[in-house]
Amino acid sequence: MNWKVTLPCTRNEAEELHNDDEWLAALEPMPTIVADEVEAFNDEKWRLEAYFNEKPNAQVIAAIQIRLPSAVNAKAVVEELPDADWVVMSQQGLQPVHAGRFYVHTMANKGTVPFGATPFQIEASRAFGTGGHETTSGCLDMLDRMKRAGKRFDLIADIGTGTGLLAFAAHVLWPKAYLTASDIDPVSIDVTAANAVVNNVPCGVAQGQLALCVAAGTAHDLITARAPYDLVIANILAGPLIELAPSLSAILREGGSLILAGLLNTQAEAVTRAYRLHGFRLQKRKDMGDWPCLWLVKRRNYGWKRPLRASGRTSQPPGDFGTW
Repeated sequence: MNWKVTLPCTRNEAEELHNDDEWLAALEPMPTIVADEVEAFNDEKWRLEAYFNEKPNAQVIAAIQIRLPSAVNAKAVVEELPDADWVVMSQQGLQPVHAGRFYVHTMANKGTVPFGATPFQIEASRAFGTGGHETTSGCLDMLDRMKRAGKRFDLIADIGTGTGLLAFAAHVLWPKAYLTASDIDPVSIDVTAANAVVNNVPCGVAQGQLALCVAAGTAHDLITARAPYDLVIANILAGPLIELAPSLSAILREGGSLILAGLLNTQAEAVTRAYRLHGFRLQKRKDMGDWPCLWLVKRRNYGWKRPLRASGRTSQPPGDFGTW
């Protein structure tokens, strides 16, 4: 039998839990967690559901509850579930997302693909980037806008790929490009490889294929050997984005494009400033709620140099569990 624990939470609490993958992995048994809003547009009214393949004890429930200050005095709802695919059950409430020309759905909720849309099947997982979060959907929309504007890219890198979704979108838009996707979390690379099979994205090092590697920031021979890139995508967090500014600039050619996401509106100025210092200008900004997506262009005559290996700190934190 399977079990579900439900607790109230806020959006901020859910997102902080997303970023603490090591803590989640230390729970025994380790749950799959899904968080969503209870009231539309109310960040204080969210719900967290933890799914277990065996009954969690009181200590595990308390460990989760203590990470949710708004739920300290709440009574956890513990339910025994019938034998079923509980991962699919946890995805029943995840609605498809239409961003740009892309339509992202799970197996449990394919829906009807809109006319002319390009579908991707991405399951909720411990890798970040299923399409529903504003950072990922904002990047999808920005990539679509770049294609419609006539941009062409031959060498593309997705740093902190998560589920691989943004790399898959880049492959659809520029199918002849050499494409590289990396993540610090080996689980994310495994998830990306599996998702590539489902979505008919060929993996390999040849033209038109997706090459995968586990890397902290740009610190991998595959990433540096393929530089300079025409397009680099980095949907991570504001702190790592600022720290990665020198190395991302180093692997991008003059006139190349950089898409940054994972930052809040309140962090956009600091992130933009960090990249201006390394030769970038802001081409376009698109806000999705509190989450902006930045399109930056590297100034000409700024140059590029093959980067040194980044430190282990210049990287994306281990992957999220992947809510919408």
